[in-house]
Amino acid sequence: MSNKPLKDSVKRRTVLEGICAAGLVVPGMVGAQVLDPATLTPPQANDVLVYSYGDESGNVIGINELDADSKQIFAWAMDPVNRILRNGTRLNQVVLVRVAPDRLSDETAARSINGLVAYSGVCSHTGCDVTDWNDEFLRFQCPCHESQFDPADGARVVGGPAPWQLAALPLKDIDGAVGVAREFEGRVGFPQPGLSPFGI
Repeated sequence: MSNKPLKDSVKRRTVLEGICAAGLVVPGMVGAQVLDPATLTPPQANDVLVYSYGDESGNVIGINELDADSKQIFAWAMDPVNRILRNGTRLNQVVLVRVAPDRLSDETAARSINGLVAYSGVCSHTGCDVTDWNDEFLRFQCPCHESQFDPADGARVVGGPAPWQLAALPLKDIDGAVGVAREFEGRVGFPQPGLSPFGI
């Protein structure tokens, strides 16, 4: 029995997912959706951060909810007025972690709130999600090529092939919630042949 129809179906689904992810619509495509442009907008001043995954997904993150020097969590920014999540592109992913205040560099402390610091969740090497945590050195670690970033010092690269630090997201307190003070500072994304890095 040939599995050609299955292969064709998988290819077709992959193409359709790519089109939808890019926010494109092909005439006649049944069930196609156009992404709200606001979901593609990077985190904006006065947005609040919400949990990306798990049982808390979509819930606003309070400024006292994370333990110091524990593994990072992933978050999305949300416009608190119309409740639109800025989740239309992976480049909007945020990693959030609380750092013991005595470990924060001056520059990092100026962008933090109650020891919380936030950065782009996309590795600057090849764009993998920065999901791992090095307990020994209290660093973010990319699972793809083991680049490491120091959240206490502007997420600077401290190991591996990443070419630049993770972009920082300045924070502020918005009625007890983790809020966005300003847009990402630094380069968001990773080198792509023929293209400039996103955000510069």
